[in-house]
Amino acid sequence: MEISGENWLIVGLMTTAAIAMAMTLLILNLIVGPSKPSKTKSDPYESGVPDVSPVQARFTPRFYMVAMLFVVFDIEAVFIFPWAVSFDALGRYGFIAMLVFILLLLEGYVYAWKKGALEWV
Repeated sequence: MEISGENWLIVGLMTTAAIAMAMTLLILNLIVGPSKPSKTKSDPYESGVPDVSPVQARFTPRFYMVAMLFVVFDIEAVFIFPWAVSFDALGRYGFIAMLVFILLLLEGYVYAWKKGALEWV
């Protein structure tokens, strides 16, 4: 399916309209929106009770590492499914490209494993 010049014109107009609308709303917010900063407004506040103790981290860094690993392997599944569906059409180049992709992910997995990111304490 080839896109004609008229279709590109429509895409350009829609992109221009979206950017113009975003800029208009941001500028309008700066002009019309009230701005009266104070110490009270910038203090942390949660559940109707002012904060009386220093904020402490609720999750250990290990939790974030596991979350990032989940995202990485979730993205892997997103890329492997369409590759598997069109495997015959891609040929040898597609196979080698996916092999390199999987080897890079395997390298990340081994790194995380050696760093102890997969061990729960």
